[in-house]
Amino acid sequence: MLLLFVVTLETGLEAADPLQPAADAKPNVLFILADDLGWRDLSNEGSTFYESPHIDRIAKQGMKFTRGYAACQVCSPSRAAIMTGKAPARVKITDYIGAPGGTQWKRNTKLLPAQYQRHLAHEEINLAEAFKAAGYVTFFAGKWHLGDKGSFPEDHGFDFNVGGHHRGTPPGGYFSPYQNPKMKDGPEGELLPLRLGEETANFIRQHRDQPFFAFLSFYSVHGPIQSTEALWKKYREKAQQQPAPKNRFIIDRTSPVRQVQDHPLYAGMVESMDDAVGLVLDTLDELNLEDRTIVVFTSDNGGVSAGDGKATSNLPLRGGKGRQWEGGIREPYYIKWPGVVPAESTCSTPVIGMDFYPTLLEMAGLPSRPEQHLDGISLVPLLRGGSLPARPLYWHYPHYGNQGGEPSAIIQQGDWKLIHYFEDGRDELYNLGQDRGEQENLVEKNPRRAEQMANQLRQWQQSVDASLPTTNPNFDPAKYEQQQVNTRKKTLPALERQAAGFLKPDYRPGNGWLWKRKRK
Repeated sequence: MLLLFVVTLETGLEAADPLQPAADAKPNVLFILADDLGWRDLSNEGSTFYESPHIDRIAKQGMKFTRGYAACQVCSPSRAAIMTGKAPARVKITDYIGAPGGTQWKRNTKLLPAQYQRHLAHEEINLAEAFKAAGYVTFFAGKWHLGDKGSFPEDHGFDFNVGGHHRGTPPGGYFSPYQNPKMKDGPEGELLPLRLGEETANFIRQHRDQPFFAFLSFYSVHGPIQSTEALWKKYREKAQQQPAPKNRFIIDRTSPVRQVQDHPLYAGMVESMDDAVGLVLDTLDELNLEDRTIVVFTSDNGGVSAGDGKATSNLPLRGGKGRQWEGGIREPYYIKWPGVVPAESTCSTPVIGMDFYPTLLEMAGLPSRPEQHLDGISLVPLLRGGSLPARPLYWHYPHYGNQGGEPSAIIQQGDWKLIHYFEDGRDELYNLGQDRGEQENLVEKNPRRAEQMANQLRQWQQSVDASLPTTNPNFDPAKYEQQQVNTRKKTLPALERQAAGFLKPDYRPGNGWLWKRKRK
């Protein structure tokens, strides 16, 4: 899942400080969020298979945070954290909304996942409401996944809502008719990310002369994995030029995980989403807003290497969406601020999704809300070339991910990362500066550090009243072992055959090729 903020600054010609807007100026804000885009899914992050020139432009013209993190390894908690400035454990949205918890859980696992709140609490003054209170017109387009009827975007401070409802995946797929109760269908075969980009661009044109807060929330690149015939052909040919992999998947503890970027349909989804970002950026250029526009770009969880089509690889990071390692939580994280942040700037300070709320308030010249964004800090000092005091980052996921993730909690201090597992109480300790692939568990070599970090993690969990999983009285160990055997002997070979099938010249999706479009 992917995030992009655009803030347009209406600066006065005679402002005393060129880095500050005029006293009576109100910057416009465009927040673009897409789903499941991994850290390695962009060409500027090292992918040689995917193409993302428009998103790369944001990174090149601003500051790239090389250790930017989502607040959770799955989507709804990360979205809630961005909207509230609070950790998912604090707002009680700790799994994707719709996942079973407690006694509703029917899978054969050692624990029953914790229960969680299934909508964004109305008591929270979210990011949209903060800008609305300051006189902004507010707009939402795309994926919401923070509640059902009574808790849609229009119930949380957005004046306009195009497509935001309870579902976390597009009901009709990525081609019209969309079967979306909050959005009219387009012409048959219309492509969803471009439709959302166009809706947002039109909103900007209509409200260019008044302060606005617009939130473009892509469903891309979440499953189903769908693209056009033209893009499939393009990336199939590109994949054929790469060295043929011996195997595309490995079993990493509980689940097969993709190790290769060569899925032609997924690559097409990345390009289409990037094209939609380009539509929005081109609109800002068209309206002469580019030089007065702040752009922030990130993702809400890791790439889909072990779930939702198992379509990408996050290597050299371990794991992906739903998992507790870096591939599940480290994200693209860029901020473009013309006149303040020099182009091609980088920052290695660890930052997280809750930080956007106080950062945007300060960038827009609005008062902070410390009672609201309790777990985020403003990154403006970093953007101005300064530093911030060192702080730990925390994650809490008392659930089993659809992608093989295990119930766990994380504390990160500098280069050190400790993962605590709820099933058996074990810990893993990694030095990310020396081992970003998280291959060597250093608990036995650093027992004092591990104990100190584990104690600090427990204290934080208590401070936010974190919900915990419970023992599953129906767990069957023998059945579990057979499930693991089936994963190795049946699921893994089937995935290898399926992945190879996408690259066969006679491949056709089950619903046929629905749309044709060439990149400009």
